[in-house]
Amino acid sequence: MIGASAVSVRLGGRDVVADVGLDVHRGEWLAIIGPNGAGKSTLLKAVMGLVAHRGEVTIDSRPAAALKPRARARLVAYAPQSPALPPDMSVFDYALLGRTPYIPYLGRESGHDRRVAASVLDRLDLTELGTRRVGELSGGERQRVVLARALAQEAPVLLLDEPTTALDLGHQQQVLELVDRLRRADGLTVVTTLHDLTVAGLYADSLLLMAEGRAVAAGRPAQVLTEALVGRHFDAQVKIERGPDGRPVVHLVRGGP
Repeated sequence: MIGASAVSVRLGGRDVVADVGLDVHRGEWLAIIGPNGAGKSTLLKAVMGLVAHRGEVTIDSRPAAALKPRARARLVAYAPQSPALPPDMSVFDYALLGRTPYIPYLGRESGHDRRVAASVLDRLDLTELGTRRVGELSGGERQRVVLARALAQEAPVLLLDEPTTALDLGHQQQVLELVDRLRRADGLTVVTTLHDLTVAGLYADSLLLMAEGRAVAAGRPAQVLTEALVGRHFDAQVKIERGPDGRPVVHLVRGGP
């Protein structure tokens, strides 16, 4: 559903992403992990067509560069980590922006569009905030509103850049479980960047580990989340055990005094 071959992005005179490839089939969840500055968010932006890049990106077997913006928006929804939010817009109206690819030029949203936006807000526990201005929200509430707009697009591919940043533990689980349910029920294809390695291993089907702009490991969570790989690329002392479901759980190990 999403493919990338030899994708490179050059910013500030250096390659922040260098010859990265990925292949995500319909209904799969890929989590991109790596230390700060590894190029994770930039890779997502390249896939979305938001930054100039070399290499090829395909969406549903079609070259992404050949897709018009409205056609691309019907295929791929993107939730950035730190979007610019209109502070005076209501939460409901912001979520409704996700329906833009389906609204005719110079037209207005339909009753169906409003019902989709309302349903998404309900799923994300945001209904009571529907009339609030976006500028009045907490960081965690804003994060969920950004996700609501992306989900309202009803696109078959969902790109999420650190979707659990600023969320408390309960809302982290709520968001991830919702994304996972949509993926399983509707065949949604999900690509996320995630900071928490254990969470990435718990929810994703496969992981792509990036370091210094390059892909250094890829595969099932148990293949990528090893003490050797995590220790080397995150410069951290860790112990990795198997959880009750067999997936890897990453523990920090305290150093000496």
